[in-house]
Amino acid sequence: MIQEEIAKTLTDSFGASVQTSDANSYQVETDQFRVLVLLSDDQSWLRILVPIVPAQDAQPYLAELLEANFDTTQEVRYALHQEVLWGVFQHSLAGLTIADFTTAIQRLIALRELGIDTGFSTFAEKRIRQIIQAAKRQGQSLELTMKTLDRFYQEGMMGEMEMGARSREDVLAAWQRQLERLWPDVEP
Repeated sequence: MIQEEIAKTLTDSFGASVQTSDANSYQVETDQFRVLVLLSDDQSWLRILVPIVPAQDAQPYLAELLEANFDTTQEVRYALHQEVLWGVFQHSLAGLTIADFTTAIQRLIALRELGIDTGFSTFAEKRIRQIIQAAKRQGQSLELTMKTLDRFYQEGMMGEMEMGARSREDVLAAWQRQLERLWPDVEP
C-alpha cells in the first residue's frame, strides 16, 4: 500500500472528515469517533489508533481486555498510552492491502463503540461464577442463593439502601437470569 492509497481510501470512506497535518499523519474526526493514521518516519509502517476511554475507566477490566486481545480482537488490539485506552492496528505498508486497511479501521471503530462493555461483561461473569462456586460449596441451591442475594439487597449489603422495590426487582431478575444461565456450568 502506498501513501496515495491511504489518503484516497480515507477520503472515499470519510469524505471531508479527513484531516492531514503532515505527510505522515491523518486524522478522521466525527461526533462518534476519532481515528489517527500514523506512518513511520521512513514510511515503512502504519499505525491506526482510536481512543476508547480514559485509562482510569478501563483499569478494573485490564485483565479481561488483555484476554480479549488474545481471544477476540483479531488484528486490532487494546493498548494503554498517555492515560488513554486505545484501539490499535500496526502493519508493514509493504504487505498491507486496501481491504485490510479498511477492515482494520472498521474493527477499530467497532472496538470504540463497544468501549469497555466486553471487559465489564467478562469481569461480571467471572464474579458471578465465583458466587455460584461458593454457593455450591456451601451446599446451597439456586433458589437459596437467590434468597440470600435478595436479603443482601434488602439489608443494603449489596446495592443502595435507597434502591426502590422496582429497581431491586429488576436487579434481582438480572441476577436470576445470569445464575440460571451459568449454574449448570460451574463446578463446586
